Amino acid sequence: MSQAIHPTEVDGIPTLFAYATGPMRAGLVFRVGVADETLARSGVTHLLEHLALHRQGLADYHFNGATKGAFTHFHAEGAEHEIVAYLEGVCASLTDLPMERLETEKEILRTEEARREPGQLPLWRYGAQGYGLVSYPEWGVRDLRPEDLRHWAQTWFTRDNAVLWIAGERLPAGLSLKLPAGHRRPMPAVTSALPTAPAYFSDGKGGVLLDSVVGDSTAARLYAGVLERELSRALRQEGGYSYTAATDYTPRRDGFAVVTAFADALPAKQDAVLGGFVDVLAALQAGRIAQGDLDAVRARADATLTAHDAAVRRLPGAAEDLLAHRAPRGFDELRSELWAITPQHLYGVALEAAGTALLQAPAGHSADWAGYAQAPTGSSYAVTGTTFAPQRRGGPSLIVGSEGVSVTAGEQTATVLYRACAAVLNWPDGGRRLIGHDGLCVDVEPGVNGIDAHTMATIDAAVHPSAVVRLPPRQRQPRPEAGGGEGTGSSAKAAPARRTGGQTALLVVFGLLAGLWSLPALAYTVFGFSDPETGIGEWAAVAVFLWGVGALLAWPAVRVLRGTRRG
Repeated sequence: MSQAIHPTEVDGIPTLFAYATGPMRAGLVFRVGVADETLARSGVTHLLEHLALHRQGLADYHFNGATKGAFTHFHAEGAEHEIVAYLEGVCASLTDLPMERLETEKEILRTEEARREPGQLPLWRYGAQGYGLVSYPEWGVRDLRPEDLRHWAQTWFTRDNAVLWIAGERLPAGLSLKLPAGHRRPMPAVTSALPTAPAYFSDGKGGVLLDSVVGDSTAARLYAGVLERELSRALRQEGGYSYTAATDYTPRRDGFAVVTAFADALPAKQDAVLGGFVDVLAALQAGRIAQGDLDAVRARADATLTAHDAAVRRLPGAAEDLLAHRAPRGFDELRSELWAITPQHLYGVALEAAGTALLQAPAGHSADWAGYAQAPTGSSYAVTGTTFAPQRRGGPSLIVGSEGVSVTAGEQTATVLYRACAAVLNWPDGGRRLIGHDGLCVDVEPGVNGIDAHTMATIDAAVHPSAVVRLPPRQRQPRPEAGGGEGTGSSAKAAPARRTGGQTALLVVFGLLAGLWSLPALAYTVFGFSDPETGIGEWAAVAVFLWGVGALLAWPAVRVLRGTRRG
């Protein structure tokens, strides 16, 4: 059975073919993805993908689509005539989108988004643009019009910006893919929101997550495998701290790849997992790479390259490479490089990964002790303009200038320049949230801090209309004493967190009640136990009751405190 991938062409579309028995498999890949959008119009590619698949209906064969960072895939598996019908149907829909389905598909996307938990690493690494947009909600979907989608399809979903791949016994007979002419689009620009690396930030989730950008190479793939073995050995087998310790290797198709590593942790084990995680990375960066680990990972990689369906598995990635103007590589070349890798090569990758590492630590934990700089959570400057003083002592101040807006709270400052505004969230009640390309946010609320209608109108006029995201009414109105708005899907790099006056009152009231109640509870615990007329069972029951009531009184205060820390 052939292991080769054969290039050919169908209707002017570059095509990759690999021989395979069984059901035919095929895919149509376009060089467009989330990273080509803007934050204010995010979701346009995903929505278009859904519309293109609607006319397929409920088929007996398997088909689907996927919108990634830089590519969109349509793929199917079935009989030859089913593959032909699928591919031709997708192309027909892309040139004549079923706009009668538009509002329904928007609702489906919102439902899908409600159960999605996007990771925060892209936001912190790339900001609110390019590859960082995968961390954000698809805010643009709500306002997209039919003409917006038609323009997007005519610009990106063309035969010159596509690659077809097919796995079967032959090319399907009679296949005709009618797509408009266009241009091959370059890869998305790579942005950065990190002034220095390695860096870290703290998040409310348990466990430790890290990614690094390295050169896309065989050595880097093997490094990811060895890192997974070391993390699993140290954190699960030996320490018993984690259930899952895993890595992922994702080529960006621009000569670089992202190595991601993760280890979960219970709250009581977060310190141990973070320390063990860093220790594993440090060992690899010191060159302590066992030959046995390399051999084990290499054997698995070689088995993948020599499997009977190796060429078929490589087709989607080979299509992405072709769209990114990367030359395909043969299996003999890949295997030769694979067996030439030594621990020294992996040591070089470990050093490269260390220089670009971004670590997500559990909330309340830092990684500065391990040499990681804290990723910026604020701006180094504030704009010059009119200052709107806080309505309460210690509250945030807002500065509105000709170049942008800033919010300051103590020593923290967040600034968004109008020319670098990725999106402004616009609520019907007049509230605004400006999000900069670096991911920082500034909330502006009418009537708060003495902000008048003229100032709000000045801000609206300064932001380009293409950056405006109109959102539905908020379920909760912002409190005047908060000094800021309540965003929908606010980023982890939001404006300085504030505690509202109502929250402060709750914190004081329940804190005092819990403190006062603890006095009789403590007295009974100490003196009741020493009373010879009190039995141990009776003493324990009363003590548990008293402390239980105290805990119930303290719980609301703890909830308020935790909520304000999350911002």
